[in-house]
Amino acid sequence: MPGSINQRILHVDLSSGKTWIETPDEGFYRMYGGGSAMGVVYILREVPVGADPLGPDNVLTMFTGVPTGLPISGQSRLAINCKSPISGAIGDSQSGGFFPAALKAAGFDGIVVSGKAPEPVYLYLHHAQAEIRPAGGLWGMLTADADEAIKQELDDPKLEVLGIGPAGEKLVCMAAIMNMHNRANGRTGVGAVMGSKNLKAVAVKSTGKVEAANRAAITAMQRGGTKSIDQYPDVKGLGLNGTADVVAFQNSIGSLPTRNYGMGSFDGFESLCGDRMTDTILKERDTCYSCSVRCKRVVETEFMGSKVDPTYGGPEYETIATFGSYCLISDLNAVALCNQICNAYGMDTIATGATIAFAMECYENGLLTQADTGGLDLRFGNAEAAVTLVEQIARREGLGDRLAEGSARFAETLDARALDYLVTIKKTELPAHMPQSKKSLGVIYAVNPFGADHQSSEHDPMYEEGGFPHYYERLALLGLKDVQQPGAMTDEKIRFAYLGECFYSAMDSYSLCQFVWGPSWQLYGPKEMAELISAASGWDVTVEEILAVGERRLNLMRVFNAREGFTRAEDVLPKRFSKPLDGTGPSAGVAYPAEDLERYKDVYYRFAGWDPKTGNPDPARLAELGLAWAA
Repeated sequence: MPGSINQRILHVDLSSGKTWIETPDEGFYRMYGGGSAMGVVYILREVPVGADPLGPDNVLTMFTGVPTGLPISGQSRLAINCKSPISGAIGDSQSGGFFPAALKAAGFDGIVVSGKAPEPVYLYLHHAQAEIRPAGGLWGMLTADADEAIKQELDDPKLEVLGIGPAGEKLVCMAAIMNMHNRANGRTGVGAVMGSKNLKAVAVKSTGKVEAANRAAITAMQRGGTKSIDQYPDVKGLGLNGTADVVAFQNSIGSLPTRNYGMGSFDGFESLCGDRMTDTILKERDTCYSCSVRCKRVVETEFMGSKVDPTYGGPEYETIATFGSYCLISDLNAVALCNQICNAYGMDTIATGATIAFAMECYENGLLTQADTGGLDLRFGNAEAAVTLVEQIARREGLGDRLAEGSARFAETLDARALDYLVTIKKTELPAHMPQSKKSLGVIYAVNPFGADHQSSEHDPMYEEGGFPHYYERLALLGLKDVQQPGAMTDEKIRFAYLGECFYSAMDSYSLCQFVWGPSWQLYGPKEMAELISAASGWDVTVEEILAVGERRLNLMRVFNAREGFTRAEDVLPKRFSKPLDGTGPSAGVAYPAEDLERYKDVYYRFAGWDPKTGNPDPARLAELGLAWAA
């Protein structure tokens, strides 16, 4: 068909060593968009109920979206899905870089990996073909070293490589899958699943070109967007100071998680701000394929005599918060080193930093002793201990071996008081945006199928008075026209959260960057997104169709969870959220009572068309969305 999709999905059975190509019809792509919506389709079809997440029956999917590989900002994204080894629920993770565009240009829209190889292997994709090659010599290598070794073996320095490090090989629950050794599919333990399959990497030789049904429209959109970056303050800030540009704002509204989510403001925040990074350790700005925003950081510094190598990029906001304010560490050099260790070994920085913060609070309250820590003084603020512990987790050594299971499983081995300090949802550590200051975000954290995620919906301030006019103009295209008072928590605010979640879900299905495309503050809004999908595919796509694609993804994920035994009972916030926050600042003394969340969930389920008793999709709603097969 004319347009940007290949209609070619690679299937790999590692147990038998067989590969084959599936060629779905055009309707399949229009129904799901690609990305994680398409990935979850295959997981529902092929993963048996009750399958061991780290067993050969689990399936690992890697999908691009309809516009991936086109010459426009924010399209080079990859969605990876599986049954999560952390939660047992659906697993989902997104990344950027150059690999997604290369995969599409190599002739594949996605990869479905099943089984387990008898020995370590890697995939080599080239000229629209796939090879399974031995990777015994790569096993144990850090991500950058493995990347370079594969390029040397295949005598091609231009290859794009996606792979795991030693953490994934050792089945560390928070293991990530890396590309460019600094772009992470980091959440929900996808790296551990890849390691469990003895799959070290996927190397792609990009030999083709992704075409669009209307390339002139794509070119015009890219030029217009690049010229208008300065008109969008949030996007401009991303380019200048990276995602860390929001540190000061988060602190100012009491939404910078501090001391393991016990407080909302951090006295040492200034030393962690994006402009401080820019002025001190920033070496250069990096970007993803064809993106003009250039929000990625590359830093160079040292800490504890260890060099922080620019090869491994630089820390994002979430990394700065989890290793910084969560742990009461204000040394940006230490945070940068923690980030490097995570990228080198292949680990999710959010889960790793949050797990260390949890261990620190347990230590300070006597639930851990120096006998447990191997002599490490795990008091809050000890940057040297945090760095040491990151490497121990990656290598499964000492206390790190226990923490490698994640904070929820680790808590089960401790005194019952540990639950007072645990900050997880569906056993997954929380990111660095606080529901105590963003009430509707708390609802999304609780109901999100794969655990709390800061990139699964729009945040409260975007639909509150005091913002920029273009926020409200764009949100109106989703049917959101009643801008709320700051801090309000009404049915309308929950409708905003739900519709925003559907739109973000669509972006994860079309595989678009949520810093470039979105419903309010981003470079391109809902109208432009519909125009992009139309120009890429040749279809006449509307904003309403985009929302429906997002709804399908959410419903499919909830169907998977329901068959694995998940209900409304798992849609809860951490126990400590019912306790008022300590410290000073705007959110001091604020709590998020469990009974309030229960009322909000009733409203949310009504908007979603889900059974309020179970929180699971209603068969009638599934049928309306064309998903009767999933019921």
